[in-house]
Amino acid sequence: MNIPNTKTPLLDQVDLPEDLRKLEKYQLRQFADELRTDLIDIVSVTGGHFGAGLGVVELTTALHYVFKTPDDRIIWDVGHQAYPHKIITGRRSRMRSLRQAGGLSGFTRRSESEYDPFGAAHSSTSISAGLGMAVARDLKGGDNHVIAVIGDGAMSAGMAYEAMNNAGANKNRLIVILNDNDMSIAPPVGAMSAYLARLVSSRPYTGLRNVAKRVARKFFPRALFNVARRTEEYARGMAMGGTLFEEMGFFYVGPIDGHNLDHLVPVLENVRDTMKGPVLVHVVTKKGHGYAPAEAAPDKYHAVSKFIVLTGEQAKSAPKAPTYQKVFGESLIAQARKDERIVAITAAMPSGTGIDLFEKAFPTRTFDVGIAEQHGVTFAAGMATEGMKPFCAIYSTFLQRAYDQVVHDVAIQSLPVRFAMDRAGLVGADGATHAGSFDIAYLAALPNFVIMAPSDEAELVHMVATAARIDDRPSALRYPRGEGTGIALPAEGVPLEIGKGRIIKAGSGIAILCFGARMKEVPLAVERMAGYGLSPTIADARFAKPLDTDLIRRLAKAHEILITIEEGAAGGFGAHVMHFLAWDGLLDRGLKFRPMTLPDLFQDHDTPEKMYAQAGLDADGIVSTALNALGRGAEAVHLAGKLA
Repeated sequence: MNIPNTKTPLLDQVDLPEDLRKLEKYQLRQFADELRTDLIDIVSVTGGHFGAGLGVVELTTALHYVFKTPDDRIIWDVGHQAYPHKIITGRRSRMRSLRQAGGLSGFTRRSESEYDPFGAAHSSTSISAGLGMAVARDLKGGDNHVIAVIGDGAMSAGMAYEAMNNAGANKNRLIVILNDNDMSIAPPVGAMSAYLARLVSSRPYTGLRNVAKRVARKFFPRALFNVARRTEEYARGMAMGGTLFEEMGFFYVGPIDGHNLDHLVPVLENVRDTMKGPVLVHVVTKKGHGYAPAEAAPDKYHAVSKFIVLTGEQAKSAPKAPTYQKVFGESLIAQARKDERIVAITAAMPSGTGIDLFEKAFPTRTFDVGIAEQHGVTFAAGMATEGMKPFCAIYSTFLQRAYDQVVHDVAIQSLPVRFAMDRAGLVGADGATHAGSFDIAYLAALPNFVIMAPSDEAELVHMVATAARIDDRPSALRYPRGEGTGIALPAEGVPLEIGKGRIIKAGSGIAILCFGARMKEVPLAVERMAGYGLSPTIADARFAKPLDTDLIRRLAKAHEILITIEEGAAGGFGAHVMHFLAWDGLLDRGLKFRPMTLPDLFQDHDTPEKMYAQAGLDADGIVSTALNALGRGAEAVHLAGKLA
């Protein structure tokens, strides 16, 4: 007997789902085990989202085995769990390029594969997208299946319920898989629940149920018919849960063990073959399943750096400086010790925002609202009306989801909600979906908003203190992901004068006015400019709104060229500076103005350093901008050639 020279003999036979469907059912367990082994090996080398993928290995296997993908559409909500899906769908050979320049995305992406029918990275979109596909299918006369997979955490977002309400009313054929891996919605899962799930999803049951419905509708008085219908639904709900979903118009099936393929496959086959309207299949899984370190610490292994497979120990680089999120968390704690009205709010990102530190110090003053940014903002507004001082810590890219609430519930009422926006600017491996590119523009458009950005982590300490003092209007401070500059931190935050920047270095000819953390590149640029005989002025704006118009006016009048720098899209800080310059007549005297922003495109994932270089927002980009503005383009071209 020849022993295969590989740990994954079945997986090696599968390049696409059609190959998977050639396997016998009894082989699926082994296939899933091999798929999990491969996933662990890949992520140990690449890093990336991990726990969620481990938890859906069996579910992914079952879905691609039962459904005819890509004709049948599988939509993965968020995309954190999509790595097993990528391995099965023709991308296994490229998996070690995950999240690297030119490599695979860490999320589903339409441009990457026909097996990714909808791009994802933000949560709670899958049911809406799936319903759209199902309605389009029916309008075109198609007969393919649409399957939306959503986690229990993502179900906390209102959008998911809006979509379910719409789907239940429309009655289009749509399958929703509720991947319940954390919140323990379900009672214990076992053979009996699996049997009941198979029973209620089977053709005999659904057929008999429909016959009984028709008979009852024809011969029962309406009141009695409604009683009978509800009795049947609630009886099923009592046995298996799901009354809420039934009330929203879904046929509920479950809960079933998401790691037992002998349960999963028959139920999905029944749902595929017998169900006509919207169906919700409740699958219970465990994050990190099959890998002991991840099972023991699902939060720690949600996303990982490179790690040792045997122990689960993750690679750690020696920190050069504290992270901005840690400095924010500790600064907020310091302010909260002086003011008992300060509270902290986050939307399912306590560790990512530094709010986990605050929670340890003030557990009763910390509120994690789940994946519900809209609610979180209005919740903060409600607290502000009662005299509390809410700090709403949300990633820049996630605050986009609550823009209406920022406008209507906070800004119009001039409520002192303080927005702490982590992940401002480019974020590297997560790419465009998580880049904080737009917050300056979308917040600066709002009247009476205070918008701050620190040039380093010491400035962040002062800005937290500043935000704590602003009691008459909303404010926002934005700061990047990762380590600070290593500058010494002040013992105590001192509130800044609102709308006032500072001169860091006086020079002549060229003025560089920076808003935010790109400031770390400016001294490097100025040092290189010295080689060209230039000595620019360096100014730290501190505020995008209100602008320091006195500072801008002085810079404009005393310099030939004014350059603004921000790690945000066009339409933000630079646009507001230019608006002021134009209306103050400062452009009428020959001032050359150059706003440096992120490019007008969605940048692909890479290291943040390379992404900023591509955007021209590094030291060399600043030097080139200055030389071109001076009419010394040949020297700028020469510089670019040396860099290339």
